[in-house]
Amino acid sequence: MAFEEASMRGARDGLICTRYTERGAQTIHRPAIREASWVLYVNGQEWVTFLCTPTKMQALVLGFLLSEGIIEGLDDVLLLRVCDEEGMIDVRLKEEITLPTRQILTSGCGAGITFDDLSQIHPPLDSSLTVTPAQVFHLMAELNRRGELYRTVGGVHTSALSDGQDLLVIAEDVGRHNTLDKIRGECLLRGIPTADRIILTTGRLSSEMMTKTVKMGVPIVISRTAPTDLAVELARRWGITLIGYVRGRRMDVYTDRHRIRLPWETGQAEGLRAAGES
Repeated sequence: MAFEEASMRGARDGLICTRYTERGAQTIHRPAIREASWVLYVNGQEWVTFLCTPTKMQALVLGFLLSEGIIEGLDDVLLLRVCDEEGMIDVRLKEEITLPTRQILTSGCGAGITFDDLSQIHPPLDSSLTVTPAQVFHLMAELNRRGELYRTVGGVHTSALSDGQDLLVIAEDVGRHNTLDKIRGECLLRGIPTADRIILTTGRLSSEMMTKTVKMGVPIVISRTAPTDLAVELARRWGITLIGYVRGRRMDVYTDRHRIRLPWETGQAEGLRAAGES
């Protein structure tokens, strides 16, 4: 099953609106982020409907199936077919499976759902991965710079998987939870390990975001905005370093601060200053 290299466009051209300024009003054409409804069938059974930005659809579906525990890898999938005109994704698995039916409406944009028990027990992550503030500021600046849809149309979340130096996989979507599923699915398709990596996102960190990251084995999660109280509680329980409000040269570390290597401990004060000014 080949990775879809040429994904569908995530923006729609030519929407007409009226712009008002101090000088008056004018009619302009603006692009808008695409949001579409896609129905997922598993072994011929209608299971769930995604509201998403229709890019990297193979990755989105695979990441969702992994996160929900329906598959463990590509070997479990016989067929994955994205039907653009019908707005349908057809997945055939090697084994028959009883699909879960107890849905949990998440706090994510785009009416996110999960069938997972968000309160279930996960062992704390055992990871020696650390980051400096300079790395955090640099990576967040890179995430902001490489969010192509956001720069074009706005109204979209951007997330990335990083090894601490580079952004390995980037995904954009109207739903922040969808970005993590796209990342996990693309990593599966490309053979990129997710454990002992870093997740960066522009969206709010909520409980379902933390559940998805702990299943990826990610010990450090970084956001441009705030976490919820439940997200902080889960991060503490699962041994995840949660960093929020990364803006310029500022960041707030909520949990497991032992993974932050400070400049005066590593001799990187100059790097911290340079990253904050870039």
